[in-house]
Amino acid sequence: MNGFGLAYVALATRDVTGAARVLGDLLELPRQDLDFAGSTAPTFAIGETALALFAPEDPFLGQGALPGVNHIAFAAADPAQAGEALSQAGFHVTRAPGDAIAVDPAETSGVRLRLTPALGLGLGRSERAERIDHIGIASADNQAAIATFCQRLGCPLESQQTDMEVQIAVESFTSDRYGVVYHSRPPVTVGGLRVAFITTGDCELEFLQNFDPGQSGEVAHGTSGNTRQDQGAIARFVASRGAGTHHIAFKSPDIDRTLAHLHEAGLPMIDRKGRPGSRRAKIGFCHPHAMGGVLIHVVERA
Repeated sequence: MNGFGLAYVALATRDVTGAARVLGDLLELPRQDLDFAGSTAPTFAIGETALALFAPEDPFLGQGALPGVNHIAFAAADPAQAGEALSQAGFHVTRAPGDAIAVDPAETSGVRLRLTPALGLGLGRSERAERIDHIGIASADNQAAIATFCQRLGCPLESQQTDMEVQIAVESFTSDRYGVVYHSRPPVTVGGLRVAFITTGDCELEFLQNFDPGQSGEVAHGTSGNTRQDQGAIARFVASRGAGTHHIAFKSPDIDRTLAHLHEAGLPMIDRKGRPGSRRAKIGFCHPHAMGGVLIHVVERA
């Protein structure tokens, strides 16, 4: 395999109208209403790909769809032929709505993956969102994901890193005769994620794996995050839903300006200013209520 680009990303939202407002009115992405096997979906060009909005009960998504990133579609000029190639390579594939081909998520680290022709919407970008930076995936095994998407599907491995939060205890010994001596204990890990970025088209799939399964992390809902909370969110997602797509991130030239714009427009926010994130980036999250249950965030990086 020689790798794939993204045709579109399907988002399942409890509030299609509200989510369309965020993408179209606030992030200023160009919109078209497209037919997906009989379902009309507001679709927004972003970078070289697109975001399509569906209600969770829309038959195009299949039964049991939950709010969030439902599936991603790789572009294939001939999906049936591409599906046959995947089948010969050992993947289990089935037909999906609209003559698309679906790959068994058990074989793609929980990612719901379809093959479909490109939408041909052209380049979509604005001063708020230049393209998709990455699609976040809660992972149970990053090395298995790399083996599948890089070695078997031919997608390039962009980078790997480990995000850690540690605590360091400092003891002091204060004497009226001998002065003060400070002693630092060895650092203790309190949160961490193993991260792998795999390129597909003009964005990456970001696989996030709990660094220490013995730690559940912590989640303080509605407050600005940190590495420990990020670990907790991933750990809880995998425990409740299994591995799979978790969030989507948009690349912005000015994260603080974009976050302020979204806040002033009345969106519920987790972060109002950018904080340190992977790949020397600044990141900031909106609350999932802003997009009807879809977790989005903004990224600024070189």
